[in-house]
Amino acid sequence: MALLKEWKKIAYDETKDKGTLQRFWANYFNLEKSVYEKLLSDPDTEVKGTVKELAEQYGLSVMEMTGFLDGINDSLVEANPIDDMEEDTVVSLKFDKERLYKNMVDARADWLYDLPQWNDIFDEEKKKALYLEQKKSGTIIKGPKIGRNDPCPCGSGKKYKQCCGKK
Repeated sequence: MALLKEWKKIAYDETKDKGTLQRFWANYFNLEKSVYEKLLSDPDTEVKGTVKELAEQYGLSVMEMTGFLDGINDSLVEANPIDDMEEDTVVSLKFDKERLYKNMVDARADWLYDLPQWNDIFDEEKKKALYLEQKKSGTIIKGPKIGRNDPCPCGSGKKYKQCCGKK
């Protein structure tokens, strides 16, 4: 069975009680934070190896490393084949710094985007700009509402209620 399927079966197990899952995720988030601290301390170095080697390097189990790779995959320069990944699959952790920061903001992972290692990568102004850019990208902005007696936007010259607004 592919590692990702096993990870999802463990991480999103609906048969476990809420307290057990909360403890599982709290533990995972602490492990994830420690890996990001190490990665962000030297952001320009490409970390490469098999899933098992990287798990040992960062002190994680293979399943926890699979979860980490699933989370970081959208932020990588070149995505890893996580759907059919096994222990001996060679993966890369070369990430796009801006995309990683934005994805952390999008995931509402303040324990990750507030890491002190980001201060060496981006200044406060840049971090604030990336934060706002990500927050605005999810905001839906409605156009101005057309009133019943306003001219129709199609350009016919008729009132909206007599043209495109007719039901």
